[in-house]
Amino acid sequence: MNSLSCFKAYDIRGKLGEELNEQIAYSIGRAYARVIKPATVAVGGDIRHSSESLKLALTLGLLTEGVEVLDLGMTGTEEIYFAAQHLAIDGAIEVTASHNPINYNGMKLVRSQSRPISGDSGLFAIRDETARLQTELFAPAALIELTLQSNTLAANQKWHYGNASYQKGSILKPYIDHMLGYITPANMQALKLVVNSGNGAAGHVVDALEQAFIDHDIPIHFIKVHHQPDGSFPNGIPNPLLIENRQATSDAVRQHQADFGIAWDGDFDRCFLFDEQGHFIEGYYIVGLLAAAFLKKEPGAKIIHDPRLYWNTEAVCQQHNGKAICSKTGHAFIKERMREEDAVYGGEMSAHHYFRDFAYCDSGMIPWLLVAELLSLSGKKLSQLVQKMIADYPSSGELNFNIANPLQVISKLAERYAQQAVEVDDIDGLSMKFTDWRFNLRVSNTENVVRLNVETKGDIELMKHKTAELKSFLTEPE
Repeated sequence: MNSLSCFKAYDIRGKLGEELNEQIAYSIGRAYARVIKPATVAVGGDIRHSSESLKLALTLGLLTEGVEVLDLGMTGTEEIYFAAQHLAIDGAIEVTASHNPINYNGMKLVRSQSRPISGDSGLFAIRDETARLQTELFAPAALIELTLQSNTLAANQKWHYGNASYQKGSILKPYIDHMLGYITPANMQALKLVVNSGNGAAGHVVDALEQAFIDHDIPIHFIKVHHQPDGSFPNGIPNPLLIENRQATSDAVRQHQADFGIAWDGDFDRCFLFDEQGHFIEGYYIVGLLAAAFLKKEPGAKIIHDPRLYWNTEAVCQQHNGKAICSKTGHAFIKERMREEDAVYGGEMSAHHYFRDFAYCDSGMIPWLLVAELLSLSGKKLSQLVQKMIADYPSSGELNFNIANPLQVISKLAERYAQQAVEVDDIDGLSMKFTDWRFNLRVSNTENVVRLNVETKGDIELMKHKTAELKSFLTEPE
């Protein structure tokens, strides 16, 4: 076991056994309690087979420190965000490794009002306290008893442990009601949507929304793909950014002649959209689409974007009298900047979308609901809504490279293009702007890779040429 390398810049994530286990999860629970000092915390977990045992070990740590715990069962990360805000409690923790392989797990932590806990706002303090607690073993018998109670407790019943108590609950109904608040039912036209829950993590929310649509006479029909929860990942790693994971959604859209398709990642805080022809739409253009939608409702509002790709977002904001503001990549940084600016919406090209009315948090459900309403109001197909943006600002999509000495390589690249650049910034990695093209190169916060994004002003051939040029440089022997 290494020295808590599972603590990243803005969450916890690591290989099972090597970087994260029940002992560490227990210590994290105790450390969270000591650093954040909450009275009540909600916990939830994704569908991974390891999530339940890690969640209960985490819970035991919280209980040991006298924290009341509400276990929401199998949840997506955004349900945990919603719980912290809706229940007005002191914090919430989701056990998840999101889109990582099956042998990983982790945690996403927030404090009251769903404020993120990142490296500079308490996460590293929790890491240090966790390290100090590693010599104090938890009692296996207590964890076994908690597991038994978790399996048998009825709703509203409490199990007392020391000075604290544990109970199970649900916030699904108020969460669904909140989701419906982002659309006007009367606006909705008949739509057929393919919904791919990956390995089923989003399935319970899809089912609840389906019932809510029936109750509100919203004429949306779902074609469900990979819908049942299965922590063995029979349909591959829950990451629609992987090209091989897109085919099932694309095929289903074409087969059923759907209006568009939706696929989620492992904790469904990101959604990925496919047009009516089954074509995958880069998250960058969905940011522009949603920014325009919010600015039509609230002219002059502020829109937060990340530095990887943003020319289209800037153009949309200029067109609708909004203000585009660049933030460092990562959910904790985006949320913090949104609160500072009171921005109505924030979007990352990686398909994280943030909403002021959702406690400035990211949601994988709100974006497609808004897009469905846009289609209903405009009478256009999804491909038509994004066509001009894609033509005006063609982009490479994010390309990943495994590089042994990333900072050295990035420095050499900056030197190579320095004379040609009209603007250089280091808000997040290296961004270099030229007359009619730009690129961003950054080292991932969660994986050992360098990520490249390139965009141009209306010149797809230039985009392809510059992407190939940079790719060649990045793959040269060091």
